[in-house]
Amino acid sequence: MRRIISKEEEKKKRKRKQLIVGLVLIIVMLGSTFGIVVNSFGKKKNSDEKIIYNNVEFERQGNYWSTRLGEKIFIFRYNPKEVLFIPGYVKSFSDYAGKPLYIYSESEGAELEIYRNFQNIVQRMQKACYKECEEDLPIKNCDNNFIIIQNSSIVNIVQNKSCVYITGPEENLTQITDEFLFKAIGIEK
Repeated sequence: MRRIISKEEEKKKRKRKQLIVGLVLIIVMLGSTFGIVVNSFGKKKNSDEKIIYNNVEFERQGNYWSTRLGEKIFIFRYNPKEVLFIPGYVKSFSDYAGKPLYIYSESEGAELEIYRNFQNIVQRMQKACYKECEEDLPIKNCDNNFIIIQNSSIVNIVQNKSCVYITGPEENLTQITDEFLFKAIGIEK
């Protein structure tokens, strides 16, 4: 049998339950806040990470590195200390200014690096083929500003007239492309 409870006792029980639930929620919220504060001590935020390379400062922003040269901001997947130095000459960014740029790439990541950093420099960018291709793209040669990014066992960056050939293993093509970009903006020779 159930005990008969007066309305006053029922109100007291309900208030006590509400008080207990309220206190538990407050403890959970304070504990969470305390955990976040304690966890943030001693950790460097990504935006605080900076390096200086050849007198140029690079700052980490999420998964990317950025630098400002004059009025232009450049964004890279890797910083100069994370790429292989590949000797050779490439044209300067200023040689591309105001002209169309054609791209053939077998790496989406490497292609994005080119688009991200050339978009405010060149007149326009367009995918193209350097030989006949199955896609409906224009066929270009080394008389045009043309960047060709290919999978290869040979790691190389070669400037031939107005063509740049960037080659290497697929998993390294973005790093190799960043090395090309560092050369083009004058950070590396």
